[in-house]
Order: sequence, then structure tokens, then C-alpha cells
Amino acid sequence: MNDAINVIVKLFAAYQEAYGVSELRWQFPPQTPVSAVRDRCLTDYPELQTWGKLTRFGINLQFVAPETPLQDGDEVVLIPPVSGG
Repeated sequence: MNDAINVIVKLFAAYQEAYGVSELRWQFPPQTPVSAVRDRCLTDYPELQTWGKLTRFGINLQFVAPETPLQDGDEVVLIPPVSGG
């Protein structure tokens, strides 16, 4: 029996540039906090450390706290700071 939960990770800005794709599908153990998605990105691409503390989290189009637990089927968005005019 596989208790892993499946999430879709939408990537933007520096995260998308690092991975070269706009979307990932990852599995995590139940009750994993959404911050673990960012942490996995920082492990995969250490150059993203600059954005780590500044990144906000979204689940299913809602901003959430880093400790919010993931649920199976969630769509996670990592939102690095953006600038523009």
C-alpha cells in the first residue's frame, strides 16, 4: 500500500528557469508541509537558495503558511518575489 500523496508543482520565474519546465509532479509522505516543496527545489538546485526565504506558497490558488500540510491532488505554486513596472 502506497501512502504517498501526489502533488502538482507549478514553477515560475527562477524556479522555472532552474528546472526548464513549468510543472512537476512529485510525491510526498502524508502530512508533509508545503515548505518541503521549496526545500526539495533548493536541494535539487542550490543556486535557488537566494529565493528560499523570500518564496511564498500557494495551494489550489490560495496563499498558505509554510507549515500547511499537503493533501493528495494539491496544486502547489512557489511564488518568488517579482519585480516589474
